[in-house]
Amino acid sequence: MSIRGRRPRDLPALRRWLTDPAAEWRQWDAPYYHAEATTEMLERYVDTLAASPPDPHQRVLDLDGSCIGMVNRAEEDPRGGGWWDLGILIYDPALWGAGLGSRALHLWVQATLDETDAHVLTFTTWGGNERMIRAARRLGFREAGRVREARVVRGARHDSVRLDLLRREWVGGP
Repeated sequence: MSIRGRRPRDLPALRRWLTDPAAEWRQWDAPYYHAEATTEMLERYVDTLAASPPDPHQRVLDLDGSCIGMVNRAEEDPRGGGWWDLGILIYDPALWGAGLGSRALHLWVQATLDETDAHVLTFTTWGGNERMIRAARRLGFREAGRVREARVVRGARHDSVRLDLLRREWVGGP
């Protein structure tokens, strides 16, 4: 697996996976947002992708020439402070549990450290997304904050969890 810039041929896969309100990835990536609202927003997002050049802060996860997901990053304000928040998404549940998420996070951490002034990297998930939390911890991320019972997922309350990694702590992963 590799990360690369988005290509026009990736747009059908991105549209298919991102705009499917029943896609299983939605059960894990911010499932506390209602599918109806996020589907509309993601349809606009894919339209924007189709009309704009690739963004170096958003890349495609490539497996054997196919787009299987995306990674993204955003600099937290104030700009220039060295704080970058990361995101990662693998669409097809048939690909989950094989280490691809850990590999994608590893590649994205390294790319972000190589390409930005990042001093600290973060990502936020919900307490029920244990696979993502474990993957981050394996790479050296530590829990930086927890807001207890902040998210409602399928009728149950879960914590919001933020993990962080300082540049000097990165040893290149597993």
